[in-house]
Amino acid sequence: MKTNISTLPVLFNKDCSQAAKLFRGFFKIGKARFFPKRHSGCDHFKNLALVYFKLTPLCNLRCVMCGQYGEKGVMHGRIAEEAKKALSLDGWKKIVDEIAPLKPVTYLWGGEPFLYPDLFPLAKYMLDKGLYVSVNTNGTLMEKHAEQIVRDRWSTIFVSLDAFRDTNDAQRGAGSYDKVIAGFKAINEEKKRQKSKLPALGVVSVVTNRNYMDLANLASALDDYNIDIHMINMGTYTNDNVVAAQKRFMREKLDTDIDCLEGYNTGYNTGIDGHTFHKILNEIHGGRHGHTTIAVPALNPEKVNIYYGELETPVRNNCIVPWCQANVNYNGDVHFCADYPDYILGNVGESSFREIYNGERANRFRKTINSCEGGMFPGCLRCYQNMLFGSKIKGF
Repeated sequence: MKTNISTLPVLFNKDCSQAAKLFRGFFKIGKARFFPKRHSGCDHFKNLALVYFKLTPLCNLRCVMCGQYGEKGVMHGRIAEEAKKALSLDGWKKIVDEIAPLKPVTYLWGGEPFLYPDLFPLAKYMLDKGLYVSVNTNGTLMEKHAEQIVRDRWSTIFVSLDAFRDTNDAQRGAGSYDKVIAGFKAINEEKKRQKSKLPALGVVSVVTNRNYMDLANLASALDDYNIDIHMINMGTYTNDNVVAAQKRFMREKLDTDIDCLEGYNTGYNTGIDGHTFHKILNEIHGGRHGHTTIAVPALNPEKVNIYYGELETPVRNNCIVPWCQANVNYNGDVHFCADYPDYILGNVGESSFREIYNGERANRFRKTINSCEGGMFPGCLRCYQNMLFGSKIKGF
C-alpha cells in the first residue's frame, strides 16, 4: 500500500512550487522521527512542520461515526455555546504571521470550514504568505464557491465521500452524495475555464462496517471526476477498555480529565471482515486509476483483521506529533492531538504561539509520552495522527 509521501508526484504534476512546500513539510516530519525526542532546553518551534486550524465547531452534517457530531460525538448540546468562542479573522491572521516564516504545511478543517464566515479571506491571506493550504470539507457547500476556490489557487481540497449515494447518505446525511458530486463538477469546470491545475482534488473515505464493501467500486468511479488523491482512512476506533485506560493515565500523569476519546467508541468497526477487506484494498491498489490511492495506515493485508477486531493491539507507535506539529482549536486553544483536544498547551489570546509550543505544559506532554512504552499513550492505539506519522510496528 502507498503512503502519504505518494502525494508528492501528484503535486509535482500540478504545481512544482506547491510540491516543494509539501516536501519541506514531509522532510521536517522525517527529521522529527530520527532525531532524539528532547523535551526541554531547545526551540521546538523552529521544527514546526504541520499546523491544523480547526476554524469552527459548526457543522451541517451529522455523520454517524464522527467523534464530534456522530452518535457518540462529544459536541452534542454544546455547539451553539462553543460557536460564540470562535477566533476572529484577525486572531487567525496573528497566528499565520507568527508561523509563516517557518513555512509549515497548513490544514483547515472543522466542524465544516465552509461555515466559518471568513474562510476565503483567511485562506487567501495564508496563500499570500507562501503557505501550503489544504482544506478538509464535507463538500456539500463546495459547488457555489468553486470559482473562488480555483481563482485563489488553494493547494488541495479534501472532500469526505464514503460510498455511492445510498450508503454514503445513510452514513453522512441525505443529499450529501449529490452535493459532493456537483461540487466536483463545478471545480473541474472552473479549473478548465480558468486554465488552472489547482487545487488538487482529494477524496477521504472513512471505513466503517457500512461502506467497506463499496470502496473498490467507488475508487473506479472517482476517475470520472478528475480526482488526484483518494485517501482511505481506516477509521479511528476505540473501546471501553482503551477509554478507561486513557482516562486513568491522563488523570495520573497529566492532571487532565478527558471526554473526547469516547466519541470514537462507536462500534462501526465491528463486523468488518478484515480478510475480505484486504482483498478489496488489493483490488483498489492494483487498479489502473487516474489517481493515487493511499490507505491510512498502510497495513500488511494479513493484519487488517487485527486493526478492526483487536483494538487494544498497537499497529503504530512512537508518536512524533509533539515534536513537529500542532493544532489550534476554534477558540484559540493550542494542543498536540487533533481529535483529542483535552490537554491544552495554552491559548493564543494569552501567549504567543512560540511561547506555547516551547512552554512548560508542552514539554511536560513531550516528556510524558516519550517515557511511555512504545512512545504513545493508551488512547493512541487508533489515533489518526499516529496512524499517519507513527512508526510502523514490525509485521504490520
